[in-house]
Amino acid sequence: MERIRKAVEQASKDRVANAGAESPDVDPNDRSVRMTESHSGYVPPTEVNYTQTRNIIVSPVTRRNNRLAAAIPGHPLRDTYRMLRTRVLKQLKANGWNTVAVTSPATGSGKSLTAINLAISLAMDLSHLVLLVDGDLRKPSIHNYFGYQPEFGLNDYLANPDLPLSSILFHPDIDRLTVLPGRVSIDESAEQLSSPRALSLLKELSSRYPDRLILVDLPPVLTVDDALSLAPNIDCMLMVAENGETTREDLYKAIDLLDGIPILGTVLNKSDIKLQAD
Repeated sequence: MERIRKAVEQASKDRVANAGAESPDVDPNDRSVRMTESHSGYVPPTEVNYTQTRNIIVSPVTRRNNRLAAAIPGHPLRDTYRMLRTRVLKQLKANGWNTVAVTSPATGSGKSLTAINLAISLAMDLSHLVLLVDGDLRKPSIHNYFGYQPEFGLNDYLANPDLPLSSILFHPDIDRLTVLPGRVSIDESAEQLSSPRALSLLKELSSRYPDRLILVDLPPVLTVDDALSLAPNIDCMLMVAENGETTREDLYKAIDLLDGIPILGTVLNKSDIKLQAD
């Protein structure tokens, strides 16, 4: 609780110090993105300055060792994630959606790494800001891929009404990408994700700017009910299946459980088959 008290006090000081700064970024409390407007209306951000969000350096070695393929120039999988990005953006634009949850039928499918690389690839599209949310409160891992250990996580934010979001978010040295990490595993994850505080946060983050895309990494559908709890408040789902391991029966069962929730498609992970353009 002492750490949280200090975080609240520091956030208050930062807000005073930055009063009069220009437009905020993904955190309603963090003023860091310079926005421009034209006579025709909104124009995507051209300059992103992270002033309160913690900035971390992700070394080339970390990117390579943790398979952040979309962030490695020349990596053979980089174009594959670009193709996935194109398909996702096409459907989001057609339906007016901006929140996507990434999940899988069972554990071990590589959904978290898929969510990370898709988020990186989306952020490289100059038309969007991207917020990657680690919603797998049973097994938060996204921060590890960036070689970062957060002091606070989404679980802390949901459990402590006074904790500012600006004390949790971090910018991983990839322009237009911000991460809302988890920190430690909690048992009451489904209850937290469906709480009024969580739903209010999701609504605020998804509605503040028209160019923001939100990716939420969620636990597997067939292991816990977290994905089912949050699904009604997400625009659509992306299903990740593991080549040679995910059975057709489990895939169909997971999709059936998400009945009524739009499924963007299924990513066959750990496959030698290269994604082809439409």
